[in-house]
Amino acid sequence: MTSSDPKPAVVEPTPSVQPNLEGSAAKIATRERQQEILAELGVLALRGTPLSELLDETTRLAAEGLEADFCKILEYIPSENKMLMRAGVGWPAGTVGHATLGADLDSPSGYALRTGKPVISNQLENEERFRTPELLAANNIRRAINVILQGDGKPYGVLEVDSTAEGDFSEKDIAFLQGSANIIGMAIERQRRETNLQSALEYQQVLVKEINHRVKNSLQLVSSMLNLRASSQDDRAVSQILIETSARVGAISRAHDRLYRSSDVKRLELSAYLSEVCRDLEEAIPDCLITFEATAPVYMTTDRAIQLAILLTELVTNAAKHAYPQREGQVWVKLASKDMNTVSMSIRDEGDGLPEGFGTGPARGLGMRLVKTFAEQMNAELKVLRLPRGTEFVFALSLDPAPVA
Repeated sequence: MTSSDPKPAVVEPTPSVQPNLEGSAAKIATRERQQEILAELGVLALRGTPLSELLDETTRLAAEGLEADFCKILEYIPSENKMLMRAGVGWPAGTVGHATLGADLDSPSGYALRTGKPVISNQLENEERFRTPELLAANNIRRAINVILQGDGKPYGVLEVDSTAEGDFSEKDIAFLQGSANIIGMAIERQRRETNLQSALEYQQVLVKEINHRVKNSLQLVSSMLNLRASSQDDRAVSQILIETSARVGAISRAHDRLYRSSDVKRLELSAYLSEVCRDLEEAIPDCLITFEATAPVYMTTDRAIQLAILLTELVTNAAKHAYPQREGQVWVKLASKDMNTVSMSIRDEGDGLPEGFGTGPARGLGMRLVKTFAEQMNAELKVLRLPRGTEFVFALSLDPAPVA
């Protein structure tokens, strides 16, 4: 190469290009992480995460999304016109759950709550619009950003991110933080509604139980009055009628007693219910041993269970009165599931048997008229079996009433 040859050009690096590219990449990564955080919060909200856990996780993720070291959720307490720090990250021990801030327009968080507008304070030491809360000053907070936490109803409070580092919160940061607050605000509103619905449901359950308890007590009073009248009645036939009526009332009373003690007012467990009916009948009917057997627990709608109990009461009473006149006897009651929706109940005795002509005409006695009426109402199949010793009544019926056409 001679001295006359041109020298190669030397390209000097431009110092500002590489840092700008790095800064842009960092900002893009931050915005991408913010979108991921919003998705995470959405999943947490949809899962029905418990409120305290949801608030804690929100403060952690919001602080991460804005690359800040402090975040808090302030719940508005109307009676005190203050906001309580319900959840937070970065604060000294004992702050969360105890620290309060003013809810007036002169504080950044109070202004966001009252107006619903986001508030950015990038230089708290020079802030002239609002007073700087003592909590922020004590922790050397240099900048803060506040957005309202609100669902469909009244505001819950404020979501605030605070930082001790230099720099500025931007409008894009508001978009991220308000998006986070909106997700959590709707979750809070949903949990509020669920809590209110649960309270209303519990009240209704208590009310229904109280009604059943009072009905049970009233029916027991009627039953006791009938028994008292029966014991003072000289006419044996009238006395027997009063005793039988008392037994019918008692069967209904025991159903309401079980409803009062149960969490399910629509269905009764038949085996336990009918077992109690048999035990009370054995006490009420002299010289009659009643044996009850159930193959498995059976649940039936309450109205049908009461009708079945009255059928049982009538047939056991009839067996004690007619199968074993003037002597001791035994009655066997059996409850069995035939399939998933069908149950059978049988009442058997080993007495004198049915009179000739039974069942060929209209029932004359009140007891048998009730039996036939209830069997028809329940669409129950009734079979009357004449045994070598005694009689057996067998009912087959569905657990639930037939749908109305």
